[in-house]
Amino acid sequence: MFPNFNIYSTPLLILTLQGLIFAVLLLRRYLKKNNSSDLFLFFILAITCYQQTCYTVGFMGWYDTFRNTKINYFLIPLSIAIAPLIYFYIKSITTSKFEFKKKDWLHFAPAILLIVYRLSIYAYDASQPGFADTQNGILKLSLDEPLVMPFVNAFSTGQMLLYLAFTFQLFYNYRHKINQYFSNTYKLELNWILSFLVVFCFLFLYGTIQTFVDFQITDLDYMQKWWLMFFTGLAIIYVAIKGYFTDTTKLKKLDFSFSPQRITIPDAEEKQEVKTVSTEDIENVRKLMEVDEAYLNPELNLSELAQQAQMSRAQLSETINSGFQKNFNDFVNMYRVEAFKNKIKEDKHKQFSILGIAHECGFNSKATFNRVFKKLTNNSPTEYLRSQTK
Repeated sequence: MFPNFNIYSTPLLILTLQGLIFAVLLLRRYLKKNNSSDLFLFFILAITCYQQTCYTVGFMGWYDTFRNTKINYFLIPLSIAIAPLIYFYIKSITTSKFEFKKKDWLHFAPAILLIVYRLSIYAYDASQPGFADTQNGILKLSLDEPLVMPFVNAFSTGQMLLYLAFTFQLFYNYRHKINQYFSNTYKLELNWILSFLVVFCFLFLYGTIQTFVDFQITDLDYMQKWWLMFFTGLAIIYVAIKGYFTDTTKLKKLDFSFSPQRITIPDAEEKQEVKTVSTEDIENVRKLMEVDEAYLNPELNLSELAQQAQMSRAQLSETINSGFQKNFNDFVNMYRVEAFKNKIKEDKHKQFSILGIAHECGFNSKATFNRVFKKLTNNSPTEYLRSQTK
């Protein structure tokens, strides 16, 4: 009898419905604010929930109640679209002024072709005599299930592996890039993205192992495959909640047109020729930090310091990288850490908390301060304070 609410169907149904609710909320926000990341996450959630349909309705007794159902034709394995959607979701977050171009539709060509193919075989099978009395028609049984679907599954596995590799590379390049532009990166790091990628890596790995066991070792029954659907449901909720409540628009107004990694090439916008690093440039930057204490500005970035130094961003980046042998982030935070140490020597910790002193020195978050201090001194702030007060 359909619907049959039991320990297998109920969790899947609840998780899937909650995922769809957040998908609708994301779509609504996209229509109001036009944030492309919301649209990509909407499709990720909507398609993943759609993929859950087969097992959810199965455990609810759909196939037992409606034995001639044609639902299998329309449960198209659109997971083939998830991999490029993950890539473009991360790209839309980590790229300022992101635009989805016409050529980007090529990434979704396999999914579009699969939809057209499934609808075509349904149209053919539906035209054959006796189709109303059976669940699957002739092409579904002779072409789709034995030939096409194994190929689609293999293609989808390779595709996901490739796109995850590209996406991780995109994310870590971004993490490296913001260290060349900003002195405090906590608000820009979007650490949840790493968790997002780890979640999909886990689902991919679990699903791949399950498929291997099913085809190469022993046939897994419907119940044994339930766990993948359950973990996917949990992933849907995590991604939906974190994705909806995390601000992913921080880069919209940031200008990354200049690349510090190509410091010998002038910035097209600034139209200034990059100079060779000189002693005068180095001393000018050193004075800004040591005398003017520019590092005390928690929002200090490469553009602001370049204006103060009357240099182009490319020239300043080259001066810091070549003259001080550090990236912008480490360079500025080196002065902040030294300022913190000096305040400890002045017994400021007897009047203020460690975090309060860190804020006075230009740090804007506890997480950034702890990480930077550990990186530059090999001690935590607490360990350093303890060593100085013995």
